[in-house]
Amino acid sequence: MVVGDPLDERVDVGPMIDSKEVDRIESWVKEAQGSGASVLTGGKRDGTVYYPTILSNVDADMKVVAEETFGPVASVISSDDFESALEQANNSKFGLQVGVFTNDVNRVFKAVRKLNFGGVIINDTPNFRADHMPYGGNRQSGLGREGVKFAMEDMTNIQLVAIRLNS
Repeated sequence: MVVGDPLDERVDVGPMIDSKEVDRIESWVKEAQGSGASVLTGGKRDGTVYYPTILSNVDADMKVVAEETFGPVASVISSDDFESALEQANNSKFGLQVGVFTNDVNRVFKAVRKLNFGGVIINDTPNFRADHMPYGGNRQSGLGREGVKFAMEDMTNIQLVAIRLNS
């Protein structure tokens, strides 16, 4: 992935919102490494840019897995089968969006039925979104939904008026 100025169309990953957030991500990755996780790629920073990082040998209680990272960090967690992978994904207090990669339509429908996330994205990363779609999470992943229709509803005060005329 190309890291750099987000105004450059070739760039995939730009800077994070501020140094405090980069410090947080960096400390979570180091904490995971200290508990046995391996950095497969990334794991470094340049100012407010944190390079895309993939971790393996992670445990469910590590912050990089148990909390919402909101940074360019992915954890690889192996699973014996599709069913247990769905269970592992649901074993979280968060549920913003999830990506499922499969060419099996039966697995697609099984994932949609079983996963408790605000969005189930098939064959793309869970950061996919479009302004017209409802974007928001389940469980402890935010309140409400973003998107034009939902923003309009949030800013609208519906009022019913009923009048009975005496004749």
